[in-house]
Amino acid sequence: MYRSGIDLGGTKIELVTLNEKGEEVFRKRVPTPKDYRATLEAVAGLVHDSEKETGQVSSVGIGIPGVVSAVTGRVKNSNAVWLNGQPMDKDLGAMLGREVRIANDANCFAVSESVDGGGAGKTLVFGAILGTGCGAGIAINHKVHGGGNGIGGEWGHNPLPWMTADEFNSTRCFCGNADCIETFVSGTGFVRDFRAHGGEAASGIEIVALMGKGEPLAEAAFGRFIDRLARALAHVINLLDPDVIVLGGGVSNIDEIYEYLPALLPKYVLGGECATKVVKNHHGASSGVRGAAWLWAPGEQAALPGLQEL
Repeated sequence: MYRSGIDLGGTKIELVTLNEKGEEVFRKRVPTPKDYRATLEAVAGLVHDSEKETGQVSSVGIGIPGVVSAVTGRVKNSNAVWLNGQPMDKDLGAMLGREVRIANDANCFAVSESVDGGGAGKTLVFGAILGTGCGAGIAINHKVHGGGNGIGGEWGHNPLPWMTADEFNSTRCFCGNADCIETFVSGTGFVRDFRAHGGEAASGIEIVALMGKGEPLAEAAFGRFIDRLARALAHVINLLDPDVIVLGGGVSNIDEIYEYLPALLPKYVLGGECATKVVKNHHGASSGVRGAAWLWAPGEQAALPGLQEL
């Protein structure tokens, strides 16, 4: 069975179709309309384009910046606000004539990396996306663990663990709370902290480049950042004890993380030791869209229409 995955973002919608071997056979992207009905039509159009090109009907999985509520069956928590309150899986399923599966985009990232990425061969994968914000997803046996509230993996909106005196009430998060993990270990948080201490840089990668030149403010900022990341991930390890943690997002491209983090984790993990590997993702920006395709696991069979009906 062919699988189509869609990554629905605020600016673009991208579709990738995988064949039975997990190989990419079609890819296309279009701008995201800022309207619910037009978004459904854009997604359906991409599915139709794929099936006409490949000659194969596919299952459909979608990663969105939000979740479908288990209580209401409608989208919630999406920063693509025109999706909120809508029964998107049902509406799109009716439009395409088949079941459509929807998951949070961070959970799609975790599934992708668990199937054939940095967490391949592992049972429990925690995928953390460190970019403008800080999201995460959990994959167990290559399947999304969304939880009863659909918020499994929302690690970035817990408070930073073991805060120092100067960290308390130092940041406000868009979610309405103070001192969320996201405000410290996202790329935005890393830069904010550096600037608050007198530095000037536009990205975490720039800060690390300055550190490589011996710039004291950059060295100090990275020291605070990597210690905060260690605390935040140790919290996950103490709770879930995942087989592997896979990092995504722009911050994951800072190679020094993988050099310094392993020595810090045992300081915070219960028992004073930590065998958990923290690795970089394998699929980069394609992890989300590939994970959406893998919302239909190998061996699952969706009820699909015939190609002539499309």
